[in-house]
Amino acid sequence: MTSKLFTPHSETTYDEVERQALGLAEALRARGIEAGDRVTLKAGNSGGFVVVLLALMHTGVSIVLLDDLQQDAVTERVVTLARSRLTITDGTNRPPAGATVSVDELLAEAAGGPSTASHEAGELSFTAWRALPDGLITWSSGSTGEPKGIVKSGEAMLRNLDRSIERMGHRPDDVLLPLLPFSHQYGLSMLLTAWLARSSLVVAPYRRLDHAVRMAGVFGATVVDATPAVHLSILNLAERRPEMAADLRKVRMYCTGGAPLDRSAAERFVAAFGLPLLDGYGSTELGNIAFATPDNPVGCGPVLPGIDVRLESGPGAEAPGIGEVMVRTPDLFSGYLGADGQVDPVSGDWYRTGDLGRFDDEGNLFVLGRKLAVHRMGYTLYPEVIERTAGGCGAPVKIVPLPDERLGSRLVFFVQDPEGRDVLYWRERICAQLSPFEYPNRVVVCGAFPLNPNGKPDNKQLRAMALAGSETPEDRSSL
Repeated sequence: MTSKLFTPHSETTYDEVERQALGLAEALRARGIEAGDRVTLKAGNSGGFVVVLLALMHTGVSIVLLDDLQQDAVTERVVTLARSRLTITDGTNRPPAGATVSVDELLAEAAGGPSTASHEAGELSFTAWRALPDGLITWSSGSTGEPKGIVKSGEAMLRNLDRSIERMGHRPDDVLLPLLPFSHQYGLSMLLTAWLARSSLVVAPYRRLDHAVRMAGVFGATVVDATPAVHLSILNLAERRPEMAADLRKVRMYCTGGAPLDRSAAERFVAAFGLPLLDGYGSTELGNIAFATPDNPVGCGPVLPGIDVRLESGPGAEAPGIGEVMVRTPDLFSGYLGADGQVDPVSGDWYRTGDLGRFDDEGNLFVLGRKLAVHRMGYTLYPEVIERTAGGCGAPVKIVPLPDERLGSRLVFFVQDPEGRDVLYWRERICAQLSPFEYPNRVVVCGAFPLNPNGKPDNKQLRAMALAGSETPEDRSSL
């Protein structure tokens, strides 16, 4: 089977993608870009993005990835901090100061260079990129402060993908459909997984799920990766328009990650599609840590070979067997980008994730949420752990804790319900899942959670919504 790159307007064999990337690498060198330089790539998903990324890796440059929706002021700061020699954009944003070129311009330069026939004997090599200690620099969301540059070696990235491909069994006859931005860890890992496993890749408009699902049918997608929120949107779409489910008939794996998986949504998904949502766990700093698989769709599955995980218990209200997830992995990031553009190395063998988790008797990892404790009425509570339990009400739940002088904290529960059933309906069902000391102070029903550019529920917007709602009598009467 010939592996291909599919976009809304083209089909390109991987042989041709490789020739284009080799030509583009020559265009970069003609611009004075050499191995070891840093180049910023700020562009949305496209076939051109794939070619540019492969060319940068072949050239052996450090790749500074930015979300295409990142604010221009942040882009300016990142380009300066990273000492980028060149910034490549898709032309949708104001270009930063310094040397800048668009994806389309680079592709045109590559096409106007030496004949692609001269590249037929060559092949892409990631050897130089693999050796870079700063092969990839991505940026944290900034949800807990200023965004930080997370520096990974090319070796750590590629080695972790080899572990992941072996566990998940991606193969050349697969057609991967990642509904994720390529500028973030999850989306980037699926792009590179497709190339390394020689699986075909569908570049779909992931913000237009109706179009993306249609492309799944046209090109025969077999593996769909998305955040839990996006999978839930696909489920809602298929339930409203049953004919769309036919476009997903060849899918053999629905994979998810990036946020804890809601129990009620997972159960609905199995009922609708006859396949489980395969949960995975990892982070930008650590890479992939654990995966559920079709033959073991339990929790996040066992930890990948070569990686160690232990749970560290501490004071608080954790149930027995629950603790903070600690990880020791050779795929650990190199460090954070310092103010001088150099790497501030990470120290220590074990990395503290800030996530709560547990293992079952078979060694499957369950990640319960962030270890963000709040105190209310003498109890130490973990909102993200309560969210997972509350999800048994039949709808996704998010909790925003707000400070309260008398109680210590108030918990505002957001319920995602496209049908718009009233607060009392959901309060009754939520409380049926929880202990009295976990009950909501307030319940807010919304048609859909606000999402950030990475497809995860936007906690900043949810908090703003919680603060905007004035306190009502139910805030006091529920305890």
